[in-house]
Amino acid sequence: MKAVVITAPGLPEVLQVQSVPNPTLVYDTDLLVRLKAAGVNPIDTKLRKRGTFYSQESPAILGCDGAGVVEAVGSAVTQFRVGDEVYFCNGGIGLHPGNYAEFATVNEQFTAPKPRCLSFTEAAAAPLVLITAWEALYDRAKLEAGRTVLIHAGAGGVGHVAIQLARLAGARICTTVSSAEKAKVAQDLGAEHCIFYRQENVVDAVMRWTGGRGINLGFDTVGGAVLSQTFAATAIYGDVVTLLAPATDTDWKMARDRNLRFSFELMLTPMLQHLNDAQRDQANILRQCARLIDQGQLQIILTKTFPLDEAVEAHRCLEAGGMIGKIALHIAD
Repeated sequence: MKAVVITAPGLPEVLQVQSVPNPTLVYDTDLLVRLKAAGVNPIDTKLRKRGTFYSQESPAILGCDGAGVVEAVGSAVTQFRVGDEVYFCNGGIGLHPGNYAEFATVNEQFTAPKPRCLSFTEAAAAPLVLITAWEALYDRAKLEAGRTVLIHAGAGGVGHVAIQLARLAGARICTTVSSAEKAKVAQDLGAEHCIFYRQENVVDAVMRWTGGRGINLGFDTVGGAVLSQTFAATAIYGDVVTLLAPATDTDWKMARDRNLRFSFELMLTPMLQHLNDAQRDQANILRQCARLIDQGQLQIILTKTFPLDEAVEAHRCLEAGGMIGKIALHIAD
């Protein structure tokens, strides 16, 4: 089969299209999926630059997100049949081959039926950001109706999903954006207030919006100085969730003085720690999100699609920044 592989870390040019053996079913609960599309996520570019979590496994195929059609099933598979359309987040971090390829294998329990109303490229762009936003807001922060939420980078991959999930929970949402175009996207998705972070102080803007109380939940999807900024914008006894490792100069005293509850969200943990039950839970999140998508309550913004052969350009585009929504690789019709 054709796949995009890396044999050493580096710039986007290390992504090479090669012919590799087709994957085969290893376990009786495995599915063989003919991939139609693969999502492109920041974790892909990070692993490409620094090497995968399992650098001894070379060459590596990146890509955690995939969507396609079931080609074959193991003898113990009960949930899917040949011909079923599926989407999932599995592989791509070094140990198990990812989805920048024509075929992939995945445990049926880590897989969900593809939302019917989405194309394969839209579906492939969805799993990682859906799981990340769901776990951050619902599992870590226990978001409830009536709460005020600050979602950083509301027009980005995780941000645009988080706005919608917060809206569905009955929260009031403000978000940071860099342009009027992004503000329009965020407001259409459910954001009540947009903060143009390049032109105004985010903490001051949050305090004005909340009448000086601060937000109940701050969701940091950016990292760096934004985490300390989020602490300052969060009400006493509030919640802060971050996707990134804190900077060395993070203002932990501010968080402690405000008695904030702090959480990390790393949706890759089940794969990294081989937690099958947790990965099954993530597949259940995808099932619930598929229902919301098909009901018209949740959408995925897919901004750009590249053919598999142009994975280098897809990585360049993502690393250039400023994206609205997601990027995906188109693999087959």
